[in-house]
Amino acid sequence: MKVLVIGPGGREHAIVRALLADPYVTEVHAAPGNAGIAEIVPTHSIDANDPQAVTELARRLEADLVVVGPEAPLAAGVADPLREAGIPVFGPSKEAARLEGSKAFAKQVMAAANVPTAMAHVASNAQEAAEALDRFGAPFVVKDDGLAAGKGVVVTEDRAAALAHAQSCFDAGGEVVIEEYLDGPEVSLFVISDGEHAVPLVPAQDFKRIFDGDQGPNTGGMGAYTPLDWLPAGFVDEVMERVALPTIREMARRGTPFVGVLYCGLAVTRRGVRVIEFNARFGDPETQAVLARLKTPLGGLLLAAAKGELDGAGQLQWAKEAAVAVVVAAENYPGTPRTGDRISGLAEANALPDVHVIHAGTRLEDGEVVSAGGRVLAVVALGQDLAQARERAYAGVDLIGLEGSQHRTDIALKAARGEIRIPAAQGSAPAAAGKE
Repeated sequence: MKVLVIGPGGREHAIVRALLADPYVTEVHAAPGNAGIAEIVPTHSIDANDPQAVTELARRLEADLVVVGPEAPLAAGVADPLREAGIPVFGPSKEAARLEGSKAFAKQVMAAANVPTAMAHVASNAQEAAEALDRFGAPFVVKDDGLAAGKGVVVTEDRAAALAHAQSCFDAGGEVVIEEYLDGPEVSLFVISDGEHAVPLVPAQDFKRIFDGDQGPNTGGMGAYTPLDWLPAGFVDEVMERVALPTIREMARRGTPFVGVLYCGLAVTRRGVRVIEFNARFGDPETQAVLARLKTPLGGLLLAAAKGELDGAGQLQWAKEAAVAVVVAAENYPGTPRTGDRISGLAEANALPDVHVIHAGTRLEDGEVVSAGGRVLAVVALGQDLAQARERAYAGVDLIGLEGSQHRTDIALKAARGEIRIPAAQGSAPAAAGKE
């Protein structure tokens, strides 16, 4: 099987690595890729958001499967002409990708499917925003309705800051979704869907804020880990029954079947599981940690989903080890990042036991790897437990040289120490996580 992976980032590098480990995959290509991807597979310099260019490349390569990684190509409808051409594609149609492209649309689908989520109000001007903020109270949650690369959400106790974020979205011609605040730890669950059937991957947790202790502005994600041993028994089954399958069925009922990854961003609250958001693709950097543990061949799984044949998929197989991914970001990220700096230590980090480096914002310049984006790399490590995986990942980070770079030092720390708490239901004692 020949596979074409669309996208330039860390998620795509992790997908390419997993596909290369699949004995049924004979060839992998990427477009446009990055410096790390280019080291292991052929890359093609095209506009990943151009549906015609992607379709022409897939035809020229005679690809048996196209995997669309990022949200922007999906929102641009890259998957649609591929399907029309009879090429199996893993990724939702433009219409189905609205689950991520419009938070207001996602709320409508959840309401129709009776999926538990935060109460919300869509606002299109400052007065409506102010009224919604006052209705829900602090902490205030304001989300850009459209795509924002994970950085369009503000959670703050400062009403003025919340209003300012809303106004910036209005000034850009958009709307905002203002929600009630959901207490409790967050969980990411990827669900592979063929439009009718679905298979869950293992849950992961990512870290959105730029600084330790969940301080500072939101980013696209500064690290992730799996497994989440602190989750209650039956958590994945509950999410499938109450969230994923109802959503997939509702999308099919609307005539826009969802084929690809339904990323369920969840909060484990005192009132039970609630959906924070849906994404229409693999999350980044959770994918780097999750796929590091996947033993089931990825290519066959994604092809089955693309062809509507997931019904026969059995239980997925996972490594027992824990995985931790730590993102190395450029100076000034998540603002305008500094780019063009040489990166050293990649070979040394990759040589560490059970450690590999995933490229995200990198490119080749005069034969050297240089930074080319905000999130530059992710160092991923496996270990017998989270403590060992953390130790190995940070040993790799310490070997990376990038002027002005920044990273969090507390990825998976609370989980490794058994310090994550699930809010208790009314009248109950708090649920505590055991030691990993």
